Amino acid sequence: MEKEKSLLEILRGKGYRLTPQRMMVLEAIEASRDHISAEEIHGKARAKYPYINISTVYRTLELLKEQGLVTETYLGGGRFLYHPAGKAQHHHLVCRKCGKVRDIDASVFQQLQDELKSKYSFDAEFEHIAIFGTCKSCQA
Repeated sequence: MEKEKSLLEILRGKGYRLTPQRMMVLEAIEASRDHISAEEIHGKARAKYPYINISTVYRTLELLKEQGLVTETYLGGGRFLYHPAGKAQHHHLVCRKCGKVRDIDASVFQQLQDELKSKYSFDAEFEHIAIFGTCKSCQA
């Protein structure tokens, strides 16, 4: 079984320049166990390279999104979060009251996807969805 390629290897294979700043952004994303914000990426990169600019982080994230290498999700709180697209596909339930985020499996949307296809001839793409509502604890 072949080892999964890193974001760095994929970009290198596509002919993109791998500056030290870009490599630090990639490293921060891949090292994160969970979703990570541009600000958190910037903080991790600055620890190793103090002169990195937040705009460099945003430009690198745009490139990674364009190449389909990261997903961007809005989970509330006024910022977008990122994670490698190769990680298991999942979606999120976000409580508007307490802010708790619960991951849900992508298969939850299969019936909706099938129905949109059959009823409307629409091939829906569910990439990374956040559904806002109220969790059980906050409903009490």
